[in-house]
Amino acid sequence: MIFDEEKPKKPAGHQLGSDLSALSAEELQNRIELLRTEIERLDAERIRKEAGKRAADSFFKPKV
Repeated sequence: MIFDEEKPKKPAGHQLGSDLSALSAEELQNRIELLRTEIERLDAERIRKEAGKRAADSFFKPKV
């Protein structure tokens, strides 16, 4: 049985520390936009979690 060689998979997105020298200016701009979108997504989740923690802290705050 003959198997086709697996084609190398293009990495989805950006890998930190990867070599950027082979990328065009347009490809670099696309990665910047991708990373900015991901930062916004991470920041929104952080804010949501902080709000949940503040709500829990205020609910379980010891009553004096």
